[in-house]
Amino acid sequence: MYFIEKMRAIPRLPDRIKRLEELAYNFWWTWNPEAEELFKDMDQNLWYEVKRSPVKLLRRIDQDKLNELSKNEAFLEKYDAVMKNFEHYLKAEDTWMKRTHPEKAHEQIAYFCAEYGLHESFPIYSGGLGILAGDHLKTASDLGINLVGVGLLYRHGYFNQFIDETGWQHAEFPTYDFEDFPVKPAVDEDGDEVYVKVDFPERRVWVKIWQAHVGRTPLILLDTDIPQNDPEDRKITSQLYGGNRETRIQQEIVLGIAGVRALRLLGYNPKVWHMNEGHAAFLGLERIREFIQNKGLDFRSAVEATKASNVFTTHTPVPAGNDVFDINLVDKYFNDFWPKLNTSRREFLDLGIEKSKDGREHFSMTVLALRLSSVSNGVSELHGQVSRRMWTHIFPDFPEPEVPIGHVTNGVHIWTWLNRDLKILFDKYFPENWHENVTSPEVWEHIDDIPDEELWQIHLNLKKRMRTFLHGRLRRQRMRLGETIEDLMEVDEILPENILTIGFARRFATYKRATLIFKDIERLKKILTDPERPVQFIFAGKAHPADDPGKALIKKIYEISRMPEFKNRIVILENYDMNIARHMVSGVDVWLNNPRRPHEASGTSGQKAGMNGVINFSALDGWWVEGYNGKNGWTIGDNRDYEDTELQDRIDSVSIYSTLEKEIVPLYYKVNKNGIPVDWIKKMKESIKSVALNFNTHRMLMDYVNDIYLKAIGATEFVERDNYEGAVSLSRWEQRLRQNWDFIRIKPNIPRPGLRNSISVGQPIEITANVYLGELSPEEVKVEIFVAKFDEDERMIGFKTYPMEIKKDDVHGEYLYYGKFKVEEEGKMAYTVRVVPNPDMMPINNFISLAKWV
Repeated sequence: MYFIEKMRAIPRLPDRIKRLEELAYNFWWTWNPEAEELFKDMDQNLWYEVKRSPVKLLRRIDQDKLNELSKNEAFLEKYDAVMKNFEHYLKAEDTWMKRTHPEKAHEQIAYFCAEYGLHESFPIYSGGLGILAGDHLKTASDLGINLVGVGLLYRHGYFNQFIDETGWQHAEFPTYDFEDFPVKPAVDEDGDEVYVKVDFPERRVWVKIWQAHVGRTPLILLDTDIPQNDPEDRKITSQLYGGNRETRIQQEIVLGIAGVRALRLLGYNPKVWHMNEGHAAFLGLERIREFIQNKGLDFRSAVEATKASNVFTTHTPVPAGNDVFDINLVDKYFNDFWPKLNTSRREFLDLGIEKSKDGREHFSMTVLALRLSSVSNGVSELHGQVSRRMWTHIFPDFPEPEVPIGHVTNGVHIWTWLNRDLKILFDKYFPENWHENVTSPEVWEHIDDIPDEELWQIHLNLKKRMRTFLHGRLRRQRMRLGETIEDLMEVDEILPENILTIGFARRFATYKRATLIFKDIERLKKILTDPERPVQFIFAGKAHPADDPGKALIKKIYEISRMPEFKNRIVILENYDMNIARHMVSGVDVWLNNPRRPHEASGTSGQKAGMNGVINFSALDGWWVEGYNGKNGWTIGDNRDYEDTELQDRIDSVSIYSTLEKEIVPLYYKVNKNGIPVDWIKKMKESIKSVALNFNTHRMLMDYVNDIYLKAIGATEFVERDNYEGAVSLSRWEQRLRQNWDFIRIKPNIPRPGLRNSISVGQPIEITANVYLGELSPEEVKVEIFVAKFDEDERMIGFKTYPMEIKKDDVHGEYLYYGKFKVEEEGKMAYTVRVVPNPDMMPINNFISLAKWV
């Protein structure tokens, strides 16, 4: 049969409730339970059928139902209350940013990331990076930070995971209709959709711009799956982390270069450009091009202008996790780009060149981001240390502790991840204004005001709710595998709430060691099947579709879970998403995390669990190095790194079994006469108190503003002054330094050097040195004493510098410098003299990688 036209008839919202559409298209509802309840109340069955998506709900709900709701007084009362709160939130002027930094609150910050985890109904995320980015946008909105997000809109999102009857993971990539997503095309003043373009080899790729809203924070998403492009280019934004290396460089060109162009087209003028991971680093190249073509700057000055306002966050603690491209591939896609920068091919490539151990060159996105940023950071204190060690070769003149990579420890958005029942409980015992003061230690001290019985009852309720939810997922999982009626009926016996329940849910990357708990399977069996004190485990998580070793871990856990001796004691769930995560981080008793230290950059799932009273049991890696205080959880292994991974696995697995047997299991089952585990609850309270206070994204964003964004704004103002004369003068000065640096000579005047084996604490040391500066003036450099502290393994663990002053100058460019310092603490130490560029001649945070040592 021939049809002239096919279309979907969309229900029309009655005027009385027409603002439901505005609410559905703003992710504010995801962290405001009353708004979510409002959509659920419209049609509960349909709500779960559309997987809790308000946009899909409004596109599929019965028109008669809408008409009824528009006259239902109970519903309208809820609707009015929610819309009042929504309106008040959007228009609030008294925000943290305006109170704390009123003179900078208007400055725009652009935040680029390849994925965003805002809700499971919007599957453009794969794991922790995306969830963190989503929480970053939500918190920027809460705090009134003028931030705009930029990312990609994937037609097939990230994959759905299915586990077959052998335990092997299979991936399905559904095709999404963007009309079912809370996004709308960006339009111009005439209402026409707008596009930007990027040049690819022998063709042009058009990019459609979509807009989403995360509270007060806009999110710009880019899409190449449009008729203007050829079939292959339409696939660029097909899958998150899909395709081959060529697909990856194409995606990152769209994210970085088209992303900048999209912001310009929409009228944004950011003062700070934040690259969240190296995927977005090409934005630096586009901004260099802008400065050259629009402001008339030369290449080096454009680099300085770009660098001042760029900041970079790395999330990767291992070299293999950083994106690198073959030089030939970079040539292919940038052969027509670099000539626009008025530079040579070599100088262009040098921005991202890194040499491998065999001497071959490749183009590193992380190196590009580091070289084009004024501030760079890791995502935990330990990860900052690891990053400095990993990238010290990019800054060869400086010792590891001085490599310019700091840290801002990750957190989680408390209103997204704190369970609603706990929030209501806290409302009862906390100060009235606690919602506005989640970074205040005094607020969280009120945890101790909550009676043990009340907190424990809430926890048991959450455990039961998790059990009911997971039973539904398990039943559907087993039905799909064609299991018998008897097998399906057994699901009801799984996960009884009176048993100690341990959760493990995350990406199944091999370094996370999901199967470490099974290293001594007989010992584990005794722990799990103890008739008096049984234990059960819940596993969930996806391996990347191309990661067969990761999929093998899932298979092993599945096989063990089907063994008769582990029946109903080990469960593995398929298709892990934010919904499963919310139930698990509030419903299990213990959160297990055993990455191979130091490979976990931060980890945030344990933070979500900890603030819900779920107690962490983790290796001392990532955030837990800072989070563990001796009272709020347990550690696995010790605070050290191992070269022998098999030895590390043995030691850590024994630590797991021993801690379970001697501490965790006995503590859980130790109850008072009323059946309340008082000592366990004490640990729960300490977990909530410490984790919720220190590892929420309100604290994290405040750190970004105070330690990074404001400094980048200051650097930007420096280079912009006098029509970018600041950038030009800085560039010329750096070139002058580099031209003359090799001529600097330092000759310390130390009697009997190297003969002292020891020195007393508090004893002063005086040093003079003859320093030849050649054509450079003393005002251009800083001569200083560098005092290093070492551990017993001769590894530098800290340093201090002390300025030296000119005691005598010389007409031939040589100067006598004098300085002194006191030995301040015991331990191994050493000192030397060096020359560095004078930081007073640079904008705040600028780092010139030059140092001349004795």
